[in-house]
Formats: sequence, structure tokens, C-alpha cells
Amino acid sequence: MLGDIVVRLYDETPIHRDNFIKLVKEGYYDGTLFHRVIKEFMIQGGDPDSKGAPAGKMLGVGGPDYTLEAEIKDGLFHKRGALAAARQGDEVNPERRSSGSQFYIVWGQVYNEGQLRQFSKQLKMQKIQWVFNQLAKEHHDEIMQMRRERNRAGLQELQDKLAAEAEAQVTGNGLTDEQLKIYSTIGGTPHLDGQYTVFGEVEEGLDVVELIQQTATARGDRPVDDIEMRMIVIE
Repeated sequence: MLGDIVVRLYDETPIHRDNFIKLVKEGYYDGTLFHRVIKEFMIQGGDPDSKGAPAGKMLGVGGPDYTLEAEIKDGLFHKRGALAAARQGDEVNPERRSSGSQFYIVWGQVYNEGQLRQFSKQLKMQKIQWVFNQLAKEHHDEIMQMRRERNRAGLQELQDKLAAEAEAQVTGNGLTDEQLKIYSTIGGTPHLDGQYTVFGEVEEGLDVVELIQQTATARGDRPVDDIEMRMIVIE
């Protein structure tokens, strides 16, 4: 056994908090593996198919028969030790709904000023694009009508209007001063911010997370030696 990891769940993400507690109390995670480990990035677990999985079996798609509504909050970000929900990609999951059980704990890296400036710029552009897409959904019928009429001028005018509106809604920089400070000193994975739900953080046992993220892995980023978990709720 590598040791204990104590995590605190955020009240700001009640859907994820309550679901995680429910699964832990049911023993859902007991015997599952940290099935995906990437050095200087994160450790991932929570796939029920990993229980007793033979060596070489590809893992990472298992879970309960539901997903969770995204609870992506600006103030909750991917600092080292953050607990976040895994999910399918935007192309099949545009609402960014979370896996019902799979999670990851961030390790990440420490970044310099230039790297963070670039991340900040990218994050702001992603936020603007996200808002633009939501606005476009609201105008779906209007857009389809103009397409049927081949009204290119009208489409361009609406696109410009929605783009301006999206930019106006996304104020400030992509990364806050707090994020910039933490990512330049403690570390984390800033490129995941705004994309996945962060719903807790490690309070004790970050040294155990470090040990796990350094473990040797095989195909599919699965550790060569299985790392099983047991969970309890501390109330």
C-alpha cells in the first residue's frame, strides 16, 4: 500500500460532491485501480471495469449508467492536488457532462511567465468560443432559415453580432492572479481550466499522489503494477 490520500469535496459543486459520497458509501470504488497515470500530469481512476482486470486489458470507458451535469466554476481550477471529473470529449459531449464515477487528481507542472501568458490567452479564446456557441444555439432557427434562403449577408451580420456579444461577456484575462501565482509556484494543469469540473482537492497525502504519478506504465498509460484503492467517507 502506497499510503492514504485525504480529499475535501467542494460545496460549490453539490452534484459531484453528493454523487462521489454516495458511490464511496456504496463501496463502488473499492478494488478499482488507478488505471491511467501520466507523469507530471495526473492520476485517473474510478472505472468499475478495472476491478480484477487482467494485465493488458484496455480500461477507461466504464462507469454507471448516467453522467453528471457540468459544474465548471471560475474559482475552482486545476492546481496541483485538484480532484476533477473525467468526461468524454467535446465532439461527442458538447455539454461537458462528467463521467458518473471516473475522476482524476492533478499533479501537473510549474510554469514560467511566458507559458502562463500563452495559457491565459488560449483560455480566454476558449471561453469566448464557448459563449459564442451558446449564443448560436439560441439563434438556431434564425440561422437555419437564413441558410435555407442562402442569405449570406444576413448570416455574416449575425455572426459578427454574436462574436462581439461573446467578447463583451468574457471580461478580464483567461487566468486570474490567483491562478497565475499558483501555477508559477505550486503547479498544476492550466490548459484544463474551464473544460472539466473540479470538485475537490487533496488535503493530505500529496506525497502519495507524487509516488503514483511516477510509477512505471504500459500500454494505455496503465501502471505496470496495479494500484488498487479503498475509500471511506470521513464525516
